[in-house]
Amino acid sequence: MLIVRALRTATMLLALGVIVSGPLSAQQKKPASTLFENVRIFNGTDSELSPPSNVLVRGNVIEAISTDPIATDKSVRTTVIAGNGRTLMPGLIDAHVHIIMSSIPLMVMMRADPNYITLVSGQAAEGMLMRGFTSVRDLAGPTFGLKLAIDRGVISGPRIWPSGAMITQTSGHGDYRTVYDIPRGNNDSLHFTEQRGFSAIADGRAEVLRRVREQLMQGASQIKLAAGGGVASDYDPLDVSQYTEDELRAAVEAAEDWGTYVTVHAYTPDAVKTAIKAGVKVIDHGQLLDDETVRMMAKQAIWWSMQPFLDDEDSVPFPEGSANRAKQIEMTTGTDTAYKLAKKHGVKLAWGTDTLFDPQLATRQGAQLVKMKRWFEPAEILKMATYDNAQLLALSGNRSPYKGKLGVVEVGALADLLLIEGDPLADIDLIGDSENMAVIMKDGRIFKNADAE
Repeated sequence: MLIVRALRTATMLLALGVIVSGPLSAQQKKPASTLFENVRIFNGTDSELSPPSNVLVRGNVIEAISTDPIATDKSVRTTVIAGNGRTLMPGLIDAHVHIIMSSIPLMVMMRADPNYITLVSGQAAEGMLMRGFTSVRDLAGPTFGLKLAIDRGVISGPRIWPSGAMITQTSGHGDYRTVYDIPRGNNDSLHFTEQRGFSAIADGRAEVLRRVREQLMQGASQIKLAAGGGVASDYDPLDVSQYTEDELRAAVEAAEDWGTYVTVHAYTPDAVKTAIKAGVKVIDHGQLLDDETVRMMAKQAIWWSMQPFLDDEDSVPFPEGSANRAKQIEMTTGTDTAYKLAKKHGVKLAWGTDTLFDPQLATRQGAQLVKMKRWFEPAEILKMATYDNAQLLALSGNRSPYKGKLGVVEVGALADLLLIEGDPLADIDLIGDSENMAVIMKDGRIFKNADAE
């Protein structure tokens, strides 16, 4: 009987991965490595590529960088990739995504089975990674389960810094209800978009505190609130401010108690000024800001996470003549001025896409980065989408779900790397087409190696 019990215990321990054989344990002590030979490096900050170099990745970390040959450890399997003078650079970072909502039309999202939405979002996540985006900041949507599946290797996708539900006031940018769903009584159930984690309607300090803490409880790395009118929403004009300073401050206090920060959706000076006074650290959008407000942002070291919104082929399609279309035109006319003001005052600038409800538009993530050449030089663009965006992610502090340095190619940094056919500092258009990405590596694992295909 004792033998049977012992066998059962051993079987359970093996299933849990507790008992490890000697050879496997040795492999774990010396993880597999990848050697990139003869590459020119864009390190995330410099405006020129390095001389021909070699880069050794061991496990998920860059271990060595040298212009001299790097000896490999013969005791473990080393994948050698011949760079042939191609460009090695950090993985791209998109500072404003909605993975759950990026590739599914709004009406489908509102009506489809949640399991279908989850499967589509998994496909969208894999697409982002295979376009070279190894990290993303997700700013509204139920991405906690998706992130877990990616982190555990169930599916492929980028690192995700999740916000959870966007917190919104009644009739705010994140309120998906119609006029037929109000008034809400004290005992009424939540709208299904709240139940599924797309949004969280909160009015007053107490409700804001509760909704913020609910997102943190689920694993939010930062908190997102709607502080002003939106384009895609139906019941809030673009010019309105949302949330009082005290309500916004309640969110900031709750986030800071957890060592993280609040970002807000806002376009206008009034909305942004109120948010800054409340202690908000990041403004997302801001296309309609004026000189005074941008100067205030620069003085207080506020991050400006902006998107290259123009009235072009990358615009989210809204019916001509609709209120949403009118708001879209008004907002996009401010983009040129916004970037001009950001450069004038030296605001800390991040880049993102904020694609919604359009599977075809979602595939143009890289093209929307290339579009930044309208305002910036290639080196500035690549720095923004790597090093700068990584600094924004770092604002999450201890709530960051991934420990280690991102956005750079340097010894000790996490191995999120792209091998590019050609020189993107000379031709930024290369980044817009993932066919030019010969190798895509995230966390030391190769997800694409065109040379081996």
